[in-house]
Amino acid sequence: MEQYYLAVDIGASSGRHILGSVRDGRMVLEEVYRFPNGMKKADGHLCWDVEELFAHIKAGMKKCRELGRIPVSMGIDTWGVDFVLLDENDRIVGNTVGYRDGRTKGMDDEVYKIIPQEKLYERTGIQKAIFNTVYQLMAVKKEHPEDLARAQSFLMIPDYFHFLLTGVKKQEYTEATTSQLVNPHTKQWDMELIGMLGYPARWFGPLSVPGTVVGELTPQVQAEVGFNCQVVLPPTHDTGSAVAAVPSNEDDVLYISSGTWSLMGTERKEADCSLESMRRNFTNEGGYDYRFRYLKNIMGLWMIQSVKKELADQGADYSFAELCEMASRETIPSIVACNDDCFLAPESMIREVEHSCEATGQQVPHTPGELAAVIYNSLAKCYGETVEELEQVTGRHYRRVHIVGGGANADYLNRLTAKYTGRPVYAGPTEATAIGNLTAQMIRAGEYAGLTEAREAIFRSFEVKEYPAPAKN
Repeated sequence: MEQYYLAVDIGASSGRHILGSVRDGRMVLEEVYRFPNGMKKADGHLCWDVEELFAHIKAGMKKCRELGRIPVSMGIDTWGVDFVLLDENDRIVGNTVGYRDGRTKGMDDEVYKIIPQEKLYERTGIQKAIFNTVYQLMAVKKEHPEDLARAQSFLMIPDYFHFLLTGVKKQEYTEATTSQLVNPHTKQWDMELIGMLGYPARWFGPLSVPGTVVGELTPQVQAEVGFNCQVVLPPTHDTGSAVAAVPSNEDDVLYISSGTWSLMGTERKEADCSLESMRRNFTNEGGYDYRFRYLKNIMGLWMIQSVKKELADQGADYSFAELCEMASRETIPSIVACNDDCFLAPESMIREVEHSCEATGQQVPHTPGELAAVIYNSLAKCYGETVEELEQVTGRHYRRVHIVGGGANADYLNRLTAKYTGRPVYAGPTEATAIGNLTAQMIRAGEYAGLTEAREAIFRSFEVKEYPAPAKN
């Protein structure tokens, strides 16, 4: 009898429930529910509405019941770095502030008063991003010390949803590494660092790996959704799940997990916490089976998503495919530094791109096609530069690039990536995050012997489109 597994994949702008099953060794997917997400202003901060998100989680589970496809297990993945604090009654303390909020401004300096940036990287291997949990917690400590004292528990966002489903608090490894508070050698919280920073030790327990059973649904949740199942940890950081779904077992390939962010890198067995690695802003995030995701965080499709929304607000509602097509017909040569902080959360992405081009003496884009062309070419150029840096740091040559996630549908960007990296690009699967989530559950259930076999099945199961590298002159 066919067994179903449920991946709840929640991104920064939307979430979806995807059922997976295995037929003749191949993975089969079915999307059953989709819902919106986004940060909302509350008390002057950009916050997540976790109550609404959990209501959507349960609504999608009810849909499985209505369809008569009851999963034997389920797991949730989300973005990284954000968290909730819970009091002694497991009620949220303060607001669930999101990573694009400005509260962390200056908090890096506060952290570096306690531990220099170089030492912090040496201890954690995680690149500096001003929204990392280590800086967010410092903002709480400085601005709301009463919350720090009152909170009895600390859970990253997917850990919190798993707790709401089961009543069991587990802290998952891949998500925890995005906090910049995990030791890459012990694969556990760096309790000495946490003590130095003045964060309560009671918040940090043993880290659990993907494939761990959290528990069964609580009686209350069972009554609401109409069934019971196991909750199994996937790589709860969405990039961790996406990278698990890269359809290759070779060690000389690079990946780009392409979505709101572009995460470009390779898998490694050991973390590189050297000063050179820090200087080039690479990170060593935790992956499935303790593989390190050695990567660079690139601004990604957030830029084109923001432009698309602005244009729609102005009455010009283009699809991403249309923007790609228009961009492909443009010849504007302008390039912006897409990793600049000015593009993180601007009031107007269009004005920010225009201003950046003007400030650097380049042609200013005026049409939607020109704007899209500048963004796509800037991203692809950044990919090409990242390939060069990865080869310099690792001393290895990488033969090809795999693009997974929603950005694998961006035909024009894929062609530009092949051009700027000088390597063939393999695009797909597009549902990589959900597939990686399901993969951890399926391995746990014995559908696949391990990640190697699962990746072979992923390659057979989903379309992967090749973009040849341009011929060398």
